[in-house]
Amino acid sequence: MSHQVNEVRSAVLIAGPTASGKSALALALAEAFDGVIVNADSMQVYRDLRVITARPSHEDEARAPHRLYGHVDASENYSVGRWCREVAETLAAIAAEGKTPILVGGTGLYFKALATGLAAVPPIPPEIREEVRGRLARDGVGPLYAELLTLDPQTAYRLMPADRSRISRALEVVKATGRSLADWHREGLPPILDPAKTAKVFLTCERAELVKRIEARFGVMLAEGALDEVRALHARDLDPTLPAMKAHGVPWLIRHFRGEIDLSAAAEGAIMDTRRYAKRQLTWFRNQMKDWPWAGPAEAIPVLEEQLARLSAQA
Repeated sequence: MSHQVNEVRSAVLIAGPTASGKSALALALAEAFDGVIVNADSMQVYRDLRVITARPSHEDEARAPHRLYGHVDASENYSVGRWCREVAETLAAIAAEGKTPILVGGTGLYFKALATGLAAVPPIPPEIREEVRGRLARDGVGPLYAELLTLDPQTAYRLMPADRSRISRALEVVKATGRSLADWHREGLPPILDPAKTAKVFLTCERAELVKRIEARFGVMLAEGALDEVRALHARDLDPTLPAMKAHGVPWLIRHFRGEIDLSAAAEGAIMDTRRYAKRQLTWFRNQMKDWPWAGPAEAIPVLEEQLARLSAQA
């Protein structure tokens, strides 16, 4: 099927840094507007990681329909391309029900793909992926970056030389297809949503308040089962380069289980990583999604309601 979902009359998009209150806002809107909440967070797709990724609770899921949460095994390398295929089908189903989709998450690339499309990179053969990932684990990122400079210098010059994930991905693509990521970007898939039919908000709060939320939330995670969750994941002995193995908090708690650091040091490291990630989210959206209105928790619902009223009047 086409990636574009012309049947969707309107959609609500809620983005923001981690711990800013996005899920609570989405739930309030879903209850008010008979909406369906759709996940737009790359870590909350993993079924193994409900607590450590702050996925909606069972109680929240009982209050409103939720889609694309916890449906992927941690052993899988979930991609934005797969999310685009799944979200297109999900949005079409929601439209057929006559309901409003409320897409919520912190993964900027997902929201960008909704509005501007995505590079149509074909699936990478498993043998090429295993070869590149094996070299990454054995030799480090340096030799891979040197090869990428030769095969796809345009992409290599745009990447940081220590960016393991993006360098290995770019190398996989050029080795599998003979074409650079830049070439694929020029021939991408169409947008999934018409931006003119969306109400959107980037949810934010004061930096000091966000830091307090991040710190408090990690304490709640530990109290509600994050240790058992990550312990079970660690016992599976999965490839450490898999996305699920790099979810915030997971590498630090695994180091704790190995006896390398105590729990307080693991918590401190996880919180610091999360704070840095929140800062990157703010910077990314400010630079990449300049037409999004920003609002604090108290102003977000009025901001969205005004946009929804305008969309309704145009229908």
